[in-house]
Amino acid sequence: MDRLRSAGSLLPLMALVAITTPLILLYGWLPLAAFADEVRGLRPSGLTLDNFRELFQPVAGGSLAEASVRSLLLACGYSLLLLAAALPAAYALSRLPMPGRRAVLAALLALHAFPFLSLLVGVYQVLRELGLYNSLLGVALVKTATEVPLAVWVMKGFFDRIPWELEAAVLVDGGTRWLAFRRVCLPQARPGILALLTFAFVSGWNEFLLPYIFLPSQQQWTLPLFVRSLIADYRFVDYGVVAAASLVYVAPPLLLFWAGQKYLLQTYALSGGVRAAR
Repeated sequence: MDRLRSAGSLLPLMALVAITTPLILLYGWLPLAAFADEVRGLRPSGLTLDNFRELFQPVAGGSLAEASVRSLLLACGYSLLLLAAALPAAYALSRLPMPGRRAVLAALLALHAFPFLSLLVGVYQVLRELGLYNSLLGVALVKTATEVPLAVWVMKGFFDRIPWELEAAVLVDGGTRWLAFRRVCLPQARPGILALLTFAFVSGWNEFLLPYIFLPSQQQWTLPLFVRSLIADYRFVDYGVVAAASLVYVAPPLLLFWAGQKYLLQTYALSGGVRAAR
């Protein structure tokens, strides 16, 4: 019996190793190929910086630096918009008495589960009417609208954990709700805010579908679209250049997750609080 239990406990570990090993090997191959003078199949050889020099040369769709700046603007703009929309809404659902709160929370979940692709025609018409088609601001607004429901759920869980007595002390002293929100709730919910900000930045940085649909001009391409253009013609792919671009592409998310892993783990641990709120 003990042997069966030991074997059963090893199966998930073996499955995890089998799934992650190819990914780890590919990520390990990426820097080798990026600095390689020649890449034949999976065998990089030599050492050079020419792949990166070629990336920073201006081409029809812009250089890697220009695409990276646009991705940075999109990620930062989307992150700030998401925080500005999610924090007040989450605080209101957590603290303010209102009829139909459960219905609102259920509607938020339904909106998040709704297939966005079915709204593409309507979103396209709205962006055209507002003059935001083919602009980073339009993409940031659309992405914010699609991710606000989940962000509100996450931040509501953090606000629910803040003791009411802390806010009550501010209100008793003559403070307003806005003062309590700004001086008490936001500092107490700092881990959740930082985690949400990290997730939002990485999501905005990695976003491919929305820029691909709503940024037809090559002069507006973000980094994911720039990397895609390098492999558009599979017959003439320079794998060293593609690996160098991919290395630049994955570096910011990896650094952010490494720096904010403590706050991200707290967000994952909050799932119990979210279930209780349901």
